Amino acid sequence: MKYTQLGRTGLKVSRLTLGTMNFGPLTNEPDSHTLMDAALDAGVNFFDTANVYGQSAGKGRTEEILGTWFTQGGGRRDKVVLATKVYGSMAPQGEDTWPNQDRLSALSIRRAVDASLKRLQTDHIDLYQFHHIDRLTPFEEIWQAVDVLVKQGKILYAGSSNFPGYKIAQANETARRLGGYGLVSEQCLYNLAARDAEMEVIPAAQDYGLGVIPWSPLHGGLLGGVLKKEGEGSRRTGGRAAADLAKPEVRARVQAYEDLLDKHGLEPGEVALAWLLTRPGVTAPIVGPRTAEQLESALRAVELELSGEVLDALDEIFPGPGPSPESFAW
Repeated sequence: MKYTQLGRTGLKVSRLTLGTMNFGPLTNEPDSHTLMDAALDAGVNFFDTANVYGQSAGKGRTEEILGTWFTQGGGRRDKVVLATKVYGSMAPQGEDTWPNQDRLSALSIRRAVDASLKRLQTDHIDLYQFHHIDRLTPFEEIWQAVDVLVKQGKILYAGSSNFPGYKIAQANETARRLGGYGLVSEQCLYNLAARDAEMEVIPAAQDYGLGVIPWSPLHGGLLGGVLKKEGEGSRRTGGRAAADLAKPEVRARVQAYEDLLDKHGLEPGEVALAWLLTRPGVTAPIVGPRTAEQLESALRAVELELSGEVLDALDEIFPGPGPSPESFAW
């Protein structure tokens, strides 16, 4: 496994992040533990979750599964850089959200951290991420809450997720004015088929020293050989991939993508991950394997070197927005 620094910090993380959103609703607890063991054995030390993960199994269930895995010992907790998130409503499914069960007020953050620590069965969170911007809470209040938690030893670093570029700047300028460390990472939607982050988010992250942690690197399966799998009858497309494939221009691009990689004897899912690892500012894409085979494929991507010819062809099929502000100014 290869490692890198998380943004401007001294923290070393693997070039892949193990995403755990499927643990609970799609992958049962024993199989989730097996996948985490396999990832750790392969050198993946960066694990990502969120307090709301669990969906049909119940909000918080995913954190609980990580917690029972940590209690098995063997240095599991000490070897893992643990990231979780706060913002979404923790009201039980079907119930209205009670005040301060969501968002980023100081009270909500304090309650959310303590609840996550209990579910995770640990005494600290390495990277505590704001899952969404909070338009109602000033950053002065958010950083005051974070500073208290850092002093208490409950969290070490703060990161953002799904922030626009101007909010990254606003957050870190506020932290700088208050004498704080600010955000150290941004977790955003970024892949070959969704490159909007290159316009403002990634430049802001680079300027402020944030590591970029792309989520949905295969764009909901769109970049994982979906057309070939459809033709073989081995996959039924749903979600984001299905919506995009309904557009003729997207289907044509995906077909060109799969044809290109077939010509070079490359696996689409591995190429999509390997491409992200070549992008400036990217720390570690999030992979959410449900099987050992999917994890092994992701691990191969870390070692995959893409030729200049392939990289150029990928840019032609999935062009980015170009540099900002030139791409929209003239």
